[in-house]
Parts: sequence; structure tokens; C-alpha cells
Amino acid sequence: MDTTLSVLQYDLVFNVLSLTIAAMFAAGLFFFGARTQVAPKYRPALLVSSVVVGIAGYHYYRMFESWKEAFTFADGAYVSSGVAFNEAYRYADWLITVPLLLVELVAVLGLSRAKSSSLLTRLTIASVLMLGFGYPGEISSEAGTRWFWWVAAMIPFLYILYVLFNELGRAVEDQTGDVRSLLGRARTVLIASWWVYPVAFLAPMIGLSGATAEVAIQVGYSIADLTAKALYGIVIYQLARAKTEADGWQEAPAAVTA
Repeated sequence: MDTTLSVLQYDLVFNVLSLTIAAMFAAGLFFFGARTQVAPKYRPALLVSSVVVGIAGYHYYRMFESWKEAFTFADGAYVSSGVAFNEAYRYADWLITVPLLLVELVAVLGLSRAKSSSLLTRLTIASVLMLGFGYPGEISSEAGTRWFWWVAAMIPFLYILYVLFNELGRAVEDQTGDVRSLLGRARTVLIASWWVYPVAFLAPMIGLSGATAEVAIQVGYSIADLTAKALYGIVIYQLARAKTEADGWQEAPAAVTA
């Protein structure tokens, strides 16, 4: 990465990456521990939530270390050390966690097996295509190349949002009370957070350049990941709790031993 960063720019990315690591691992511990508070049929959603943030936390740790290695301090600024910042960690993370996020959502909706299987198959294929198209543009410094792959990746991206919006919309209409409100909130968080990714990708193509573009991309992606994984997982937990209460399930009391 042949970029010179001010101390403020370097520290901003450094601190955001550090914050994201802590938040992901803390969320993972919470989701794993909270699984016993919901009915058994909703526990897979919380287990998937803990796996998602655990995988993300690991990859953010690797990106954090790579960020430190990519720059060295000289003459009051951070300059390239000659070691490239490894952006592939982020895409490796997304390749695993994006399909899992979709599994997480479908698991908590409680759809029939046939409907869940069909929905997951379509969404998983679309998510892999989206990431496969996005990566060549992400690592390119040519505006034309980035635009081409951005447009290509937006096709499966928009398809995913369309399917989710329709499926969630029908699920919302079928519910009442807190469950309906939380499903609506889950839809809002998911769609709003996912839109940050293509916008951050555009940073070098809409007037930002050099260090400013790099900082915007790294901070934007990190905020999107925190929202789409940790915050979204909390909404999934709240939804699982609400559906558990609506089902009338109660945890069996612990056995008393003499």
C-alpha cells in the first residue's frame, strides 16, 4: 500500500479495527451464553450468531496486525513499510459470514424445511457471486475496473435484498405484537447495514483518493460489519426471545439433588 497517512488517519483505522475486534468477541460470548434463554428451535440462530462474530473477530485481528505491518512511522506521518495491507482477510471473512448471516435469519424465522432450503440455496449462490465479483474491483486501483466489478456485484446484491425484503415482508405481516416489531427492526438493520458496503466501495471513485479513500473504506466496512453482525445478532436474540415467549416455552427448572 503506497499511501502516506497522517497520525490521525492511521490512528482512526487502528482504533476502529481494535474496537471491532473487542465488540465481535464480546458479542460472541453473549450470544453463546444467551442460547439457553430461548426455546430449543431458536437456539441454532444464536449459535450461528456466535460463530459469525467469532469468525469476524478472528479476521479483524488478522487485519489489525496487517495494518500495523503495512505502515511505519517516519517524519511525523505513517508511510508504507513495503508490506502490503492484506485486504483478502476481509473477503475471506465475508465469504464465510455472509451466507451464515442468511442462515441466522432463516433459522429464527421458523420457516418450513422446504422453504428454508430453497431460500438459503438462492441466497447463498447470490452471496458467493456478489463477493466473487466484488473482490477483483476491490484490489484494483483502476477506476474503470472498479466500476465494472461494482456494477457486476450489485446485481446479486440487489437480488439478495429483493428476496430478503419480500420474504421478511411476508413474515412481518404474519406476526403480531413484539415479534412483528422486531422482525421489522431486523429487516431495517439488515438492509441499512448492507448498503454501507457498496457505498464504501465507491470511495475512490467519487472524488476521494489516496489516504482519505483508504481510511473511508476501512472505517466504512468496519462500521458496516459491526452493524450487520454484532448489532444484527442482538436483534436476532431479541426476536428469538419474543418468539419463545409467544410460543409459551419455559425453561425446565433445574433438578434438585439430595
